[in-house]
Amino acid sequence: MSDVQLNPERLALVVIDLQRGIVQMPTAPHSTATVVANASRLADACREQGGFVVLVHVGPSPDGRDALHPVSDQPALRRVAPAPGWDEIVPELGPKLGDHVVRKRQWGAFYGTDLDLQLRRRGIDTILLCGISTNYGVESTARDAYERGYQQIFVEDACSAMSAEDHEFAFRVTMGRIGRVRNTEEILAELKYHSSK
Repeated sequence: MSDVQLNPERLALVVIDLQRGIVQMPTAPHSTATVVANASRLADACREQGGFVVLVHVGPSPDGRDALHPVSDQPALRRVAPAPGWDEIVPELGPKLGDHVVRKRQWGAFYGTDLDLQLRRRGIDTILLCGISTNYGVESTARDAYERGYQQIFVEDACSAMSAEDHEFAFRVTMGRIGRVRNTEEILAELKYHSSK
């Protein structure tokens, strides 16, 4: 058993932006294939134990008018209209029966969505968080969850970024201060231990 004790009835796995357009991009330090495989294993284990699985994807409206357009010193990550299907969740993840899908239009998954409502109505107080990109969608969601009082566990090998440096900086500076950092095997072992009790 790991030092992380999980109660599936109060647990949600929140998966950030594992969608067709994003998993086609190169990532580091973990490949998108590794991130998707680990997130899928976590999702299946959570479903099996009665945890709540939330699949988050991002995308603007067809005309792009609901996207953010700040004046900034560096160019935005994406200014062109995405190709059809760019925002579809990868089939390895689902959604499956009982999952909740959240569509967001910015980095974080809380603002302008029903995520907080869905978690609180189910009595969830602990979030397992993973996805791409570590230092954008995952970290923004993590900061928002922290400010809302959720306990968080960040699954390091089910996250990745555009560079290893970006990923490592987020985990070294932010994640350990607002939650706990673990890996896929540790979480799966804890969920398996819970099922054997």
